[in-house]
Amino acid sequence: VVVVDPGVDVDGTGGSRSIADQVVKEIVDGGGSAVACTESVANIEPAFKSRAPQLTFEEDGEWWVCDGKRLQTGFGFSGSQTGMRFETPGNMTAGDLFENVRPGGYIPEEQIKDMDLDGIDVSIIYPSLGLQLFRVPENELLNAVFRTYNDWVADFCKASPKRLAGIAMINVDLIDEAVQELERCKMMGMIGVMIPVYPLEGHRYNSPEYEPLWEAANRLEMPISLHAATNRVGSGEGEPDGGRRISLVINSSHYALMSITDLIFAGVFERYPKLQVGSVEHEIAWAAHMIERMDWNYKQREAAQGSYRFQEDMLPGDYFRKNVFIGFQEDGLGIRLRDYIGLETLQWGSDYPHQESTFPRSRQILEEILSDCTEREKTMIAGGNAARVYKL
Repeated sequence: VVVVDPGVDVDGTGGSRSIADQVVKEIVDGGGSAVACTESVANIEPAFKSRAPQLTFEEDGEWWVCDGKRLQTGFGFSGSQTGMRFETPGNMTAGDLFENVRPGGYIPEEQIKDMDLDGIDVSIIYPSLGLQLFRVPENELLNAVFRTYNDWVADFCKASPKRLAGIAMINVDLIDEAVQELERCKMMGMIGVMIPVYPLEGHRYNSPEYEPLWEAANRLEMPISLHAATNRVGSGEGEPDGGRRISLVINSSHYALMSITDLIFAGVFERYPKLQVGSVEHEIAWAAHMIERMDWNYKQREAAQGSYRFQEDMLPGDYFRKNVFIGFQEDGLGIRLRDYIGLETLQWGSDYPHQESTFPRSRQILEEILSDCTEREKTMIAGGNAARVYKL
């Protein structure tokens, strides 16, 4: 993906255009993933070896377990039934074995083949099974697991560094160590980090304790992602029930909304103007109502709320459009609200190789969803915005 300097006369008119206008039209999958399992923690420090994540077979099925804590079962969701929703949806089931996960989920060369098949130029690699690790309570163990996962995904992306771009996992309970890991991952070539969509019980992202993290991400220009299903232990999402709790799936944006609102109203983006924070796999239509409510409350309830007051007559929605990015998969309603939400905030993702992903029909689905968009809008949503945020 090529981004031209904004001052360059790219079209011979003598004028300059925005970065978004200058991104070559390619498809950047802002929601790809690697279904890393035991191989991702094979090199964990010896002191944590016996407690590291592993697959176990129990009476009620195959489980992903860490330090005796059950995290996930039913690998049909994770990637053993990729594309089945389009061909034989009646055969889909949560109950499947990890050995049946599509090879592209954990072998980079196979993922590149699937990207070619699906028409994807660049894939942003998030964790898959790793999302559940935020429910591991013990910090030293969790940090060790995240360090070795980050090493693994960095190596995964080295197989094709121009097409695979990795997102690191960061535990924010111990903020000094979180900053150190963010800095280390930047040096390894990672393009961003993800933190819990909502922090440890009793904590919120508007607290001064997280200020060093925002400062480091702003200084290093490392985008921070809030991914679905990554609540820190005890912060409200609860334990798995062997399947998917449909109410949590439908309303998962609640936690992203709360965290982003906390960041905006605490003035974090005013203090750190280069900080980019993203909502991943929560879809996007909710953002229109959120922006409207933030701006209304900021203007109408100043005395009652006692909230942070922005400089230069800025509104909360202005900071959302400037410092927040939001990912979608098949949210046609959200696309119809794009002008109000902010075109520059929108990024598309396939959720490959999961059961609900758009693979292998991503280009077809994306073209249908963006059918009412201009070519410039399509370019931005399908890849330009992600290229700008992640500096691809």
